[in-house]
Amino acid sequence: MTTVTDTGDLAARLARGDRRALARAVTLVESTRADHREQAAELMEAVRGAGREALRIGLSGTPGVGKSSFIEAFGSMLVEEGKRVAVLAVDPSSARSGGSILGDKTRMERLSRMPEAFIRPSPSATHLGGVARRTREAVGLCEAAGFDVVLIETVGVGQSETMVAAMCDLFVLLLAPAGGDELQGVKRGIMEMADLVLVNKADGDLKATATRTVADYAGALRLLRKRPQDPDGFPKAMPVSAMEEAGLDTAWAEMRALADWRRASGWWARTRAEQAAHWFEETVREGLLARLRDPAARAEMDRLADAVARGEISVEAAAADMLGRLGG
Repeated sequence: MTTVTDTGDLAARLARGDRRALARAVTLVESTRADHREQAAELMEAVRGAGREALRIGLSGTPGVGKSSFIEAFGSMLVEEGKRVAVLAVDPSSARSGGSILGDKTRMERLSRMPEAFIRPSPSATHLGGVARRTREAVGLCEAAGFDVVLIETVGVGQSETMVAAMCDLFVLLLAPAGGDELQGVKRGIMEMADLVLVNKADGDLKATATRTVADYAGALRLLRKRPQDPDGFPKAMPVSAMEEAGLDTAWAEMRALADWRRASGWWARTRAEQAAHWFEETVREGLLARLRDPAARAEMDRLADAVARGEISVEAAAADMLGRLGG
């Protein structure tokens, strides 16, 4: 069991950029054990004053679009520029067994060998939206460890884009070259959240198709309302090729330009503050839900559910009773 003393030592090692300490810290915050949750809270409080900020980039896209290939090529380019890059890749968990493939690290062989990079695949554990329950804390740990860029890859299903947008500075949507039918299938809500739409696989026989697709998406983005967090020209669509490593430097330049504009406009600081308040509320909700997993609470829930099913008590009265027992 990790002790309080170990937690302090862990924070000190994180401040020195120790990757092993970072891996151990992420394991701690991902744990559901009550004692580990207490120690995780102590650790997050200890690193809170580090004053380090990374550029948090959320990345989503449909399966087969080449997210892992893009992240490896993009992350490697950043490392070669002198950046320290962390990748938090959330894998889909089995609803039946809770297991996950966790294959991202094996698909990013070049990036995983770089000492300036940190790759952490985590099972989503069937959490709403596919974003691992402790991803936000893991992002904070990566910042405390001195990483310059944190890439958060979602499983690309359900409400994952909304969840990851609430913890990132930039949101990138990765898409494949496609025709009109596929364009119609992209949800408006995802397009409205995207700061950059990158059309991957813009190489070989698909290069011309990718160019047309970029034009289609650029037209679609112009139809969306202008957002207060966007300077002129944003959001925008661009072609990239992870295989040929083409367009990555241009995409990075656009990301930096947008981030710089948001910092200068004050949007960055306001959004970071709003995100912190949002995750405070989410953590409180999560804590209340966790109390329902207590055996005694679970038994009371089952008893009240049976009473509701038999018509002995109304849904509202049963819920009020249960919330009262939880101190709600």
